[in-house]
Order: sequence, then C-alpha cells, then structure tokens
Amino acid sequence: MTHPTLTQSHGPAHTRLYSVGAARGENAVPNDDLVGPIDSSDEWIRQRTGIITRVRAGADVLAVDLATDAAREAIERSGVPAEQIDLVIAATISNVRQTPSMAAVVADRVGSNPAAAYDMNAACAGYAYAVAQADALIRTGAAHYALVIGAEKLSDVVDPTDRTISFLLGDGAGAVVIGPSDDPGIGATVWGSDGSKADAVTMNHTLLDFREGRSEWPTLRQEGQTVFRWAVWDMAKVAKQALDAAGVTADDLAAFIPHQANMRIIDEFAKQLKLPESVAIARDIATTGNTSAASIPLAMHRLLEEQPELSGGLALQIGFGAGLVFGAQVVALP
Repeated sequence: MTHPTLTQSHGPAHTRLYSVGAARGENAVPNDDLVGPIDSSDEWIRQRTGIITRVRAGADVLAVDLATDAAREAIERSGVPAEQIDLVIAATISNVRQTPSMAAVVADRVGSNPAAAYDMNAACAGYAYAVAQADALIRTGAAHYALVIGAEKLSDVVDPTDRTISFLLGDGAGAVVIGPSDDPGIGATVWGSDGSKADAVTMNHTLLDFREGRSEWPTLRQEGQTVFRWAVWDMAKVAKQALDAAGVTADDLAAFIPHQANMRIIDEFAKQLKLPESVAIARDIATTGNTSAASIPLAMHRLLEEQPELSGGLALQIGFGAGLVFGAQVVALP
C-alpha cells in the first residue's frame, strides 16, 4: 500500500532582528529603600552587584501590561504590520496566571490575533531560547514574522527580608520583531541545561504548600556562590562557544549583551572573552536591576538608544539562570 507524501513547509534561508521595544517599571527603587529588612547597606549592594537602583512596577501593573507596551514599540519600529505577525513567544516566569498564556493576550492586544502564541519558562535564558525558536520556526516556514518578548514583574515574587536575591530584582519587558533576511542576522544558538543544580535558583515553596497553609507566598531564592561560580566559569565557555558557532571572534563584535545578573559577572565575562576596548558592554543592571527574561532585550534597547551607531553591528548575547539553563547566540543589532 502506498502512502501519500506529506507536504512540509520551507521558509527563508536567513532571519534577523528588525527592531527592539522596551517597557520598564515606572518606580525607581534605590538600595536605601531595601536595606532595612535585610540588614545591609547601599555600599554593600553596590560593591557586590553593581546595582545603584532598580525599576519596579506599581501594584496595578502586571507583567502582561509591561509585555504589551514593549511589544507595541517593537512592532511600531519594525515596519511590519501587526496583522502580519503570525508567531508570538513570551519568555516569562512571572505571569500571575498559569493559563491562558501571556503571549495570546498580548497577540490580541497588539493586533496580531490569530497568531500562534505561547509562553515559555527558561528563566533568565528565556529570551535567548525564544530567539532560537523564532529563528528556527521562520526558517522552516512555520511562521513568517515573530514577536519575541521577555517580560517579568519579579517584585511579585520577592520576599523583602530575603538576603539571597530579593534586592537584585526589577520589573520590565523587552521585545523584538524577527523576520526574513537576505543575510544571516542570527547566529547558531548554543543552549542547554543542568537540572542537577535545580536548587541553586528556585522558589522556596510550591503553590500547593501555600494553598494548604503550610507556607507563605512562594518567593525566589538563590545560592549566590554556586550561581556566581557557575556563571563566571561555565558561562564564559558557553559565550566563547557561541562566537565559534557563529564563525566570528570577539574582535568582530560591536557589543556584548549578557543577562544583567550581576556587574561582577559581566566584568569577569569581558575579561575572559578578551573583549577589545571597541566592544560596547551592556551595563543596564546599574539602574534597572535583574529583570530575568527581560534583561537582554532591555539592555539592547538602552545600548541602541545611547549608541545608535551600533545598529547593524554584531552583538553576543547570553542568558543564564534557574534550571540551571543557558542560551547564547550572536545577532546583528536592529
């Protein structure tokens, strides 16, 4: 018996980032506002993390609202009509509803209904993971134009008395539009995970514990030393692998945009990668804080606002965090 041959879709050979949009929490929260409950000081936080202040959203603003604002700016700047966007991926760990997805709500709000839409949880590597997926799905013909969003309202999942991670975290969203390109604008992705270190960054309780009265509201915790060592040693290697996978060297870069986890980690990366002086390094953490999945696109947005001449140059981006998970790729800046 002969079986019919299935038709598979095929897309363009290459993709690129068309534009980037951003939305930051409207309230600046300086270190002095947080040090009381953790018995710390402005000086200690600055020395250990490089954070001077972080942005947080008001009580009436949800992560999905930040995502919508960032998405609108990215679409407006892209020149792609919203109705032509047929894929929306939202990277987030702070959607307050487990379902429906933030992506489906944003797709409708921005005028991209009925785009394929889903959320994905890869914590601080979520944006890099989502870029890898959008690039692959467009090149196979499964989508034509993609909206990729990293959006977090981490102030909803912090405990003000926690000394491990709470003072690092901020709220915001960054978004990019990705579409076909004549030349490769997104390099090969190097990504992976190490679930054996799942407890290094985690929620301290489950929603079941909370519902049954066995715990307080679940909040984030981290083993700082474990994460720092992993980031500095293992992630610098991943960043080098991403350069190799893209067929470029550190000298070819215009910018380096790592996840904004800690200024000391960013400085160590720059040293290990032997980045030339000419490479612009994103240091958005100083005034935005760590916004998990939103941090890379937010940092990219700020770099391009401050140094528009970087547009079109190559940037190495790397995300890493809870899972533990990591993802890195070289992209041409929009």
